[in-house]
Amino acid sequence: MALTLVHYTDGKTAGWGVVFDRRLAPLAAGALTTGELIDQHWDDIWTKTPNDASIALSSVKLLSPVTRNQQFICQGTNYASHVRESGMDPKSISFNTIFTKASSSIVAADEPVARPAHVAMLDYEIELGLVMRRSIPAGTQVKPDELHKWLAGLVIVNDLSARDIQLPQVQFYKGKSYRGFGPVGPYLLLPTAAEWKRWPDLHMRLAVNGQTRQDAYGREMIYQPAPTLTELAQLQDLFAGDLIATGTPAGCAARAPSKAVMFIFRHFVSDAGKWKLFIKKNAANPAYLRPGDQISATIRTDDGVLDLGEQTTKIVHP
Repeated sequence: MALTLVHYTDGKTAGWGVVFDRRLAPLAAGALTTGELIDQHWDDIWTKTPNDASIALSSVKLLSPVTRNQQFICQGTNYASHVRESGMDPKSISFNTIFTKASSSIVAADEPVARPAHVAMLDYEIELGLVMRRSIPAGTQVKPDELHKWLAGLVIVNDLSARDIQLPQVQFYKGKSYRGFGPVGPYLLLPTAAEWKRWPDLHMRLAVNGQTRQDAYGREMIYQPAPTLTELAQLQDLFAGDLIATGTPAGCAARAPSKAVMFIFRHFVSDAGKWKLFIKKNAANPAYLRPGDQISATIRTDDGVLDLGEQTTKIVHP
């Protein structure tokens, strides 16, 4: 059975523990990072039982289960539904879009997030996060039934994005890396080898102020975890605790202009003028996040066997 791992503080010190029902079994490990915990204390985590749960979960504050020293790697345009709402044809996606996000953007699942004063188009993106179990040697070919060998667990990620920075400047990193733009957690779910096969059944839902905006399953990914890990192993070093956010489905606030508008932009408006008009029109879109908005994000199988918890993020003034 999967274990639910948390990073927490009692107000004085931070620690790690395994959740059983609404109680917490603390780990003796003094690990300062996610990678250190996974790499050096993996077997200890799996020895915990409900009898060790001595702390009420309600008595501690949960931190992000992925610490800020870890790499934060992202996939883009990885759900056909999101590709279509972005104005593209899913059949035209012939490569896996990879970019990075600043790890300093990582915050706890219930941490308030400030919308920068100069950002008018703050968007949400629920994503299934993969957390590395170990380093992958260069050139490794990861098979779909071997995910448990390379991945430790699963987390909820909200890839908050300043579209009025990301799109006109064509800068994914800059538009997505402001402090607070990466809520992660609350749980790091550690599936068993058999349970890893159920990742396609994970149901992703995101709501803003109680209104459902995104609703999809992991199986809808275009580039799934195994080929993505294989490709990343050809590119760079990956380490225990590193985070890979696997893309978002349809339902974001951002929408592509109509074909008629795109024709006018392409033939009659300069690039600078195009983006000025785009931002002016979209800044009034009520779907974009504003101070006071409350986001709820969940990822779980419909039978509840695998449950990554719930993020409750409030957008606030800077």
